[in-house]
Amino acid sequence: VQLQASGGGLVQAGGSLRLSCAASGGTVSRHCKGWFRQAPGKEREFVSGISRSGGTSYYADSVKGRFIVSRDNARKMVYLQMNSLKPEDTAVYYCAVDTNCIVTYVPRRSSEYDYWGQGTQVTVSS
Repeated sequence: VQLQASGGGLVQAGGSLRLSCAASGGTVSRHCKGWFRQAPGKEREFVSGISRSGGTSYYADSVKGRFIVSRDNARKMVYLQMNSLKPEDTAVYYCAVDTNCIVTYVPRRSSEYDYWGQGTQVTVSS
């Protein structure tokens, strides 16, 4: 499985960005998808995840109500719509895939994910 994340950039506080992650290889419809981020000097943290069917999603408390995760299995894509961005959202964002998750489960630990994209930088200026 290969993942390609895109959509990062520089945005002012209060603005929006939409991250995309394209997957290739494997049976995409059976994969759970997740977004993580890592700010300089900090550990990688869970941002959001979505189940195989897209019926279940989870968000970190820090982004709840501002970010929306979605997926398009036909296009093998997962998206992260980020609204009302704050300077503390500045980080490298990674998409990840868990190839062995049950239908309604959304993994939230990085150790549960098997494949990772290369990351896309998001910078929010104040």
